[in-house]
Amino acid sequence: MFTGIVEERGEVANLKPVETGAELWVKASFVGDVELGESIAVNGACLTATEMVDGAIRFDLLHETLRLTNLGDLEQGSPVNLERSLRIGDRLSGHFVQGHVDTCAPVISYDLVGQDHRLEVELPKEFAKLVVHKGSICVNGISLTVAELYEASVVIWIIPHTHEITSLQTVKSGGRVNLEFDLLAKHIARLTEA
Repeated sequence: MFTGIVEERGEVANLKPVETGAELWVKASFVGDVELGESIAVNGACLTATEMVDGAIRFDLLHETLRLTNLGDLEQGSPVNLERSLRIGDRLSGHFVQGHVDTCAPVISYDLVGQDHRLEVELPKEFAKLVVHKGSICVNGISLTVAELYEASVVIWIIPHTHEITSLQTVKSGGRVNLEFDLLAKHIARLTEA
């Protein structure tokens, strides 16, 4: 379980295809505190630390993870948002995030407007019912607030601090971002369908 509050912007040290999917190595300042098997959200995807060497953490990515996320788009030097799992007693500054990416969606635009950035992301039709105006959405592992909601897109305003400390600096129109929709919305949708 995570909160969507990015702890650190890490850097991809290596991403190499393997038979089972891919092997991702990420440099992080907290490597010395990571235990084997620990869950870490990388761009919002909950991954398991499988090895720590020379200031980097290895994660094994399955084909399903590569299919559902933007992690396969990364290359050496790419910035990634990192968050270690929530501990009992921690502050909940964001919202409950599982690290289970629902979909990867195209960025329509990411523009500087005044001192803030306006991020517009395509909203796949099958997930539209899970998003509400002023509700929470997790974008690349960042807990954000829905500012504008349209039939086929969602708009989020990004303050300078969030732009500066996350991987959003590298987001461009046409790129893809990981989306995780609100846990409560998913459960309510499932219950009402039944």
